Order: sequence, then structure tokens, then C-alpha cells
Amino acid sequence: MKNTSSYGRTARLLSPLALALVLAGCSLAPKYERPQAPIDTAYPTRSDATETADATQTAVADIGWRHFFADPLLHQLIEISLENNRDFRTAALNVEAAQALYRIQRAQILPELSATGSGASERLPAELSPSGISQVNRRYDVGGVSTSWELDLWGRIRNLNEQALANYLALDENRVAAQMSLIAELANTYLTLRADQELLRLSSDTLATQQRSYDLSRQLKELGHATQLDLRRAEVALRQAESSYAAYSRQSALDRNALVLLLGQPLSADLSSQLDKADTLPDKIVIADLPSGLPSELLVRRPDVRAAEQTLRGANANIGAARAAFLPTISLTGSIGTASTSLEGLFDSGTRAWSFLPSITLPIFRGGALLANLDVAQVRKRIEIAQYEKAIQVAFREVADGLASKDLLDRQIQSEQLAVIASNEAQTLAEQRFQEGVDDYLSVLDAHRSLYASQQTLVRTRLARLGNLIDLYKALGGGWAEHTVPLDKVT
Repeated sequence: MKNTSSYGRTARLLSPLALALVLAGCSLAPKYERPQAPIDTAYPTRSDATETADATQTAVADIGWRHFFADPLLHQLIEISLENNRDFRTAALNVEAAQALYRIQRAQILPELSATGSGASERLPAELSPSGISQVNRRYDVGGVSTSWELDLWGRIRNLNEQALANYLALDENRVAAQMSLIAELANTYLTLRADQELLRLSSDTLATQQRSYDLSRQLKELGHATQLDLRRAEVALRQAESSYAAYSRQSALDRNALVLLLGQPLSADLSSQLDKADTLPDKIVIADLPSGLPSELLVRRPDVRAAEQTLRGANANIGAARAAFLPTISLTGSIGTASTSLEGLFDSGTRAWSFLPSITLPIFRGGALLANLDVAQVRKRIEIAQYEKAIQVAFREVADGLASKDLLDRQIQSEQLAVIASNEAQTLAEQRFQEGVDDYLSVLDAHRSLYASQQTLVRTRLARLGNLIDLYKALGGGWAEHTVPLDKVT
């Protein structure tokens, strides 16, 4: 019986504490459930498309950008841009600011403690002094510790804390997305510069060819073996080649300016020299075989989708804070310290002073503001659900577009390569027939024009193929890691 009685007394003593703990864990926020993804379970593919995905392959999102891009110069440019690009730097600073705001909000769940000290001296004239004699009164106080604490019985502060945390995590995901976008944009700009410089080289070769043709036509005209019309046609082709050369020179300069902006700093002499030599567009600069995976992986691989979900979580927590505003707020305010009329006796026995001021506030009438605030919180959650679903749909569309273009661009390049070969042979035959007097110079000009046009088209299509692979790499969540993540470390 003694043990039972002792147990009963202990239980009665712990009951208020247990009740306080239960209330402290109370939250009025709705239980969060991830919305269903409004997309198909598989990407749309053609019946003749080749599936390259393999369960043992590293996911695209885990392929580091140093592995994806096989170009040391591009690696160097990416390093510089990640260090100096102002937009990316702003995104990183926004994350730091959100982290500080989260720490501020998190601190509200703990009691505030502060220490104060004060002193006061006043002289009372004789007419106002109780003793009828002029006197000086002094008072010294040390409020050793004062505290102010709102009991979070309904989870209002914790829900606001969860919302601040979600906002911080969303901005951090946006920072990752900004890094991926910066790397993709920089790579596309770099390849565009190389493509335009290759086109500039082709236009330079074409200009030299047209200059020789014009000189030859002028000589034939002087010898009477060509007409004035042949000479003017050769001159038209020459002027068009000069215009094309000027246009690509201008475009290359603009590409370099765009690259400098993304880098965030001027080009060094060494980088400028390396870019001058990069006058060809390499086809093997990126990995061509990218496993697409499943659309469901976008929910955990794409930082923009993860950011949208964190924002949704914050909106869900805000509903809990809006609901808690309808319930009483209990605050505890108190202080303990010493007070004395002399500075020397401030810490003597009997000088201790304390105060304890609990308060409770119950909202009775606020003109419907609390209900309206709850309605706003619920509407914002529905808005964030729509934004989250849209982010998933955009991600699905970007991957589907990349997959749809991948094989077709390869086929298009094969056809255009054959067209260049055929145009080159046609030009050789046209020049032979002109020299033998079988055809006039118009056929030579047409052959030159056809070859140059097919060469330009091939370079642009090769650039489109590389740009498509880069965009697909980004769409599948690649670009967040510098080095490839091993399969055994993927969680």
C-alpha cells in the first residue's frame, strides 16, 4: 500500500507537467499531404525511339557538371561564373537572409531573458517633502534577470517557425536552381560563341573563294571569254560574302560580351586567347546518352519543384497560426533583482525584489479580421498547390521536349552532313564544267551558294543538338553537383 500511495502522489505531481507537455505539442495546422502529381507515369515516346535508360546507370541529376562537359576551358569558365556572377551571388545572399529570419522566428519559442540596472536621484523642495525639509532621494535597482514568455499552447509560434523554415528551404532550393540555370546558360553561350566563330571561319573561307572567282571572272572578261553579266554576278556573290563575314564578326563580338556578363568579370588575356582559338564546335563536348528515368523522380530531383513544395508546406503551417489566433494567448512576465537607496547596500540582505505578472488575452471581437485572416491563409495554400502542380507540369514538359528532340536532331544532322558532301561535289563539278565551257558562271555561283548555305545549316543544327542535350541535363536535375555522385552514396 505504501508503494501504491507513493506512486499516486508522484502521478498527481507529474499530471500538470504532462498536461503542459501535451498542450505544448498541440498544433492546429492541417496534416500535410503531398498533392498528386498531375502528369503521366511515363514520358511520351515514339514507337521507334531507342530507350537508353538502365537501372544500373547513374541518374542524370547525380552526374557532376565536370563529367557532363568534356571541355577544360568550359570548366574554367564555370568556376569563374559560380564565383563572380552577380545574379547567383544575389540568390546565395537571399538564402543567408532567409536563414537569419528563420533564426529570429525560432527564438520566439524560448523565453526572453535580459538584465537591467538603473539609478535615480531627485531633490525635493521643503514644501513638497513630507518632513518639511529639503532632501535628496536616491534609488538604485538591479533587475538581475527579467523574462517574457508566451506559452505556445496552440502551436502558433511553432507554426510560424515552420513557415519561416519552409521559406528558408525554398530559397535554398531556388539557389540550387539558379546555379543549374547559370551553368546551362553559360555552356549554351560558350557553345554559341564557338558555333559563330566556326561560321565566321566558314564565311572567311567563302569570302576568299568568292574573291578568287571575281578576279577570275574579271580576267576572263578582259580576254573576252566572259560577259559583263558574269562579272556582275561574281561581284554580287563577293559582296554577299563580305556582308556575311561582317555579320558573323559582329555576332561573335556580341557572344563574347554575353559570356563576360555571365562570368561576372572581364576576360583575362589567357582566356581571351583560348577563346580566339576555339573556332570549331565540338560534337563530343557533352554526354549524349542521358537516361531519362521516371517522371516521379522530378519531384525529388528538380530544385524548383522542391522549392514549390516547401512554399506549400509554409502555407499549410500558416493555416495553423491563423487558427491559433482565435484562442487565448498566455504570457508570463517576471523579474528578480535587488533595490536599495544606496549604491553600497545594493546587494545587502533584504534588498531582493521580484515581480511576476502573468496575463491572458482572449480575442472577443475584432470585426471578423481573424476569420478573414484564416480565409486568406487557406486561399494561399490553394494557390501554392496550383503553383506546385504547375512546377511539376513545366518540369515534365521540359524533359518531354528534350527527349522528343534528341533523336530527331541526330537524324537531321546525318541528313545535313550528306547534303554538305553532295553540295561540295556539286561545286567541284560546276567549276569543271564552267572551265570546259559547258555551263555559264551562274551554275558555279549557285553551287557556291548551295554549299555555303548547307554548311551554315549544319553548324546551326549541331549547335541546336548540343543545346538540347544541355537543356535536357538541366531539366532532369543535373548541374547541382560539381562531381558525379557515386551510386552507393545516392539517398
